[in-house]
Amino acid sequence: MRILGIDPGIATVGFGVIDAGRGKAQFVRCGVITTPAGTPLTSRLDRIYADLGELISEFNPDAAAVEELFFNTNTTTGISVAEGRGVILLACYHAGVPVYEYTPLQVKQAVVGYGRAEKRQVIDMVRRILGLKNAPKPDDAADAVAIALCHARSSTSMLMQQGGNACSTI
Repeated sequence: MRILGIDPGIATVGFGVIDAGRGKAQFVRCGVITTPAGTPLTSRLDRIYADLGELISEFNPDAAAVEELFFNTNTTTGISVAEGRGVILLACYHAGVPVYEYTPLQVKQAVVGYGRAEKRQVIDMVRRILGLKNAPKPDDAADAVAIALCHARSSTSMLMQQGGNACSTI
């Protein structure tokens, strides 16, 4: 299964592509979509939509794993990031790619085994799980790879095999 992990943003959208199956995951590619500061929001959203569409066409993922938003102080930034996330969901929908959503806690739990892990721990585990010499860069891309790994691990659970939602709580 090819999984496109996405770390939403407005200035920087991280993406990570992995191939997963039979309990193993293989790194394919990661990077970021960037939009210049000072550009009108509509232009930034259009750029994210178009670039994500190109990534979907190039990698033909079987699923997209997108991190749910969490923000606690800057609501204004959170709103624009939410708008970017909406465009990401729409691009996946238009391309026919099923979307699975995960909270930061779920990603950390799936990758590190501890839902309160620090960012460095998550990035190091991504490197170890995928057998990479160096951690993916930049951090937004590494986060996206972690989100893809979270889906790879969640999609093999009994809940998913029985048609459940990876975001369900038990």
